Parts: sequence; structure tokens; C-alpha cells
Amino acid sequence: MKNKSYIGTSLIILIFGIIFIPKIVSRIKNGEVVKSDRLNKVSDEGTGKSDLVTIGKAPSFSLTNQNGKTISNEDYNGKVYVVEFFFATCPTICPIMNKNMKEVQASFASNANFGIASITINPENDTPEALKKHAETIDAKGMNWHFLTGDKNTIFEIANKGYNLYVGENKKANGGFEHSGLFALIDKNGNIRCRKDDFGNPIIYYDGLKAEGIKQIKHDISKLLAE
Repeated sequence: MKNKSYIGTSLIILIFGIIFIPKIVSRIKNGEVVKSDRLNKVSDEGTGKSDLVTIGKAPSFSLTNQNGKTISNEDYNGKVYVVEFFFATCPTICPIMNKNMKEVQASFASNANFGIASITINPENDTPEALKKHAETIDAKGMNWHFLTGDKNTIFEIANKGYNLYVGENKKANGGFEHSGLFALIDKNGNIRCRKDDFGNPIIYYDGLKAEGIKQIKHDISKLLAE
């Protein structure tokens, strides 16, 4: 009985070797053996010509720009655009975001298929008139760069629930509000898109405060415009 059991086990091992070992060797040669299947599925989801991950649909909105015109997400249909949440009187990170967003805009100034949506989180102060003055002060230009204001609760919902980018009021915070310095990248079909990090995970949003983040988003905007 022991001999039969030994023979049976040997046959199983032999069959396993014939079927699976060549596949394992192939994966090792291709450097794939350490990649998890879960990460592969996540990082490849929604990729196309640009090889950028699709996170999901960007939220709908209808707000008022610096010229008193109603602007919705539909005005960006067919365009690649960047979304940020800021406020004009922000004394901390917003000036850095403004400077970096101007750099992004300058790189695509002649492209009618590129746009920016700068949405204020302090609409009580940031009226269309105030936003127009702010845009002039920072010398923000661009046919599709809209500084947007509207109902505060609606804007907070767009940020916190639509984009999952935290914004909030905090009297203890410098300026009275809290928000991130992240930029969201939207493709021509209204999808939030991003690149993957070194481990194959979606970064989701781009760092609007650092040179590396601006370099990355400019590179990926070019990819999406080419699609």
C-alpha cells in the first residue's frame, strides 16, 4: 500500500511539474511572480491608449463662473480638464496651487480641448465679481479656465462625496477652511483618470503643491489630449 501511495504521489508531482513549472519559469523571467492578481486587476482597469487608470465618472455640477455665466460639467464635454478646490482669500496652500495651475494652463494655452475648473469652497466671499478680481490679480488666463462659485452645501457635496476630496470649515484653521492641494484629472468622456504608482496602484489625484505632481499631470494631460 505504501508503494502504491508513493507511486500515486509521484505521478501527481510529475503532472504538476509538466503543467505548471513552465508557467512559473515564464513568470519569473518576465518579473511577474511578485505581482498580486488583485493589483493587476486594479491597475489595468479602464486603461486605453494612454495607459491611465479610470477611477470612475466625475460628478456633475452646475455653478457660476467669474463672468456670471452658468458653467456645468457638460461645458467640458470633449475636453480634458483639471479640477481643484480652493478659495481666493486662502493664505496657505492656495497661492502655490494658483502658481502651479498657471504653469499647467500655460502648457496647453493654445489647445481648445483643455480646460480648468477652479471651484471655491468659500462662496460667501467668492462671488463672481470677487473671483474675477482674483483671476486678474494672479493673471490667470485661458478660454476654458473657469473660476466657479455657487451654493456652499452643493460645492461641499461635490468635493466630499463626488470627488472624495475633503473640504470643510474650521475656525481654527488659517483662513477658516481646510482642503487638500490635490488636482483631479478628467478625460474627454468625463472620467476621472490617473497614473499608477511604482507598486501598480492608482494614485487617483495629483499633488498640486509639488513640482513632481505638476510634471506628472502635464505629461498625462498630453496623453489624454492625444486619445
